[in-house]
Amino acid sequence: MSDSPITSVAPLAYPSPIYANPTLLSRLNLDVRGREFTVERETLMLLPESVLLGLFPQGLILSKPASSEGGDDGVFTVDFDPDCFTYILDFWRRAQTAFYGSPASPGLFHAQQALVLSPDLGDANTNPLLSKQAVIVLREELEFFSVAAPGGLARVDDRGRANDELRRLKREAGRALESKRGIFAALQRNVNKENNQAEQHLIDMLCMSGFDRSDTWGYRAIEPARNLIISMALVLLKTGIVHPGQPGAPADLAQPAVDERQMATAQKLLLFWRKPARKCWWDGAEVEIPVSAASDETMPVKVWARRVWTLELSLI
Repeated sequence: MSDSPITSVAPLAYPSPIYANPTLLSRLNLDVRGREFTVERETLMLLPESVLLGLFPQGLILSKPASSEGGDDGVFTVDFDPDCFTYILDFWRRAQTAFYGSPASPGLFHAQQALVLSPDLGDANTNPLLSKQAVIVLREELEFFSVAAPGGLARVDDRGRANDELRRLKREAGRALESKRGIFAALQRNVNKENNQAEQHLIDMLCMSGFDRSDTWGYRAIEPARNLIISMALVLLKTGIVHPGQPGAPADLAQPAVDERQMATAQKLLLFWRKPARKCWWDGAEVEIPVSAASDETMPVKVWARRVWTLELSLI
C-alpha cells in the first residue's frame, strides 16, 4: 500500500457523467430534492468531476431532456443537497466574474496575459494557470457510528431495532459532529496520534495553495435519514500571480508580477485536474449531547467516524 496520504484515482474510475451534443440542451432544468435550478450547460460541464458524479451517478445524456418518469418536460430529477449545490454555483459565479470580468469591470484574465515566466513554467499557451481560474475542491463524507453506554436507556430490541432513545442519541451525536466545522482538526488529530508525516505534508501543501489552517467548511450538513455528514470547501488556488491593489501586493506594484516558486507549487496540483484523489481513515471522538430531550445536562458519547476526503482541482 502506498504511503501517500491521498491517492489519485485512475481516470477509468471516474468516467465523465455527462455526454453532450453541442447542438442540444444549452440549458438544463434540475429538480434538486424539490428545489428547481436552471443551469447553463457550459456551467454544468465546468463543475468538478466529483460533484458531477454526485449529481448524476448514472451519467446524463444531454440529448434526452426527459424527467425520471419518462415524460418530456425537460426536467432532470437529482438526489443532491440543494443548499450544497447553491454554495457551489454561487462560488463558481463569483470566481468567474473576478477572473474574466464583466462589461462594467475588467477581470484579472487580460491583465496577466503579458506575464513572462521562466521556460520551465511555460507561457499563456502552455500553462493553463495563466488563462484559467483554478479552484481547489475538497469534499468530506463523514459516516458516524455512536456507541451507547452499556445498560443505558439507548438500546435495541430483540429484532435489532433502535428504540426512541437510541435514535435520539444518534441525532444528537450527528448534530454535535456537524457543529465541528474545522477542516483540518480531525486530520491533524490523526497526524499527532500516528506521527504520519505524509498526512502532515498534505495539510501543509493545501495551506500553501489556498487554505488556512483555521479554515472551516464552506458547507456542512447531515444527509436526511442517514448517519452521514457531507462537507464541502472551495478555495481559489494560489498561483503566485499578484495584481496591483490586491491584499499583500507591494504599494508600488504597477503591473502583475509572479512568484515563480509559488507558481511551481500550484502546477503540482494540476495532477488533480479531472483526476479526483481520495483519502479514507477512521477517527474516534467524544462528543457532548443532552442527557435527555428535556434536560439541559450533557453527557459524553463515544463516536466512531469513517471520513473520506476527495481532493480535486477545477479550471473555470
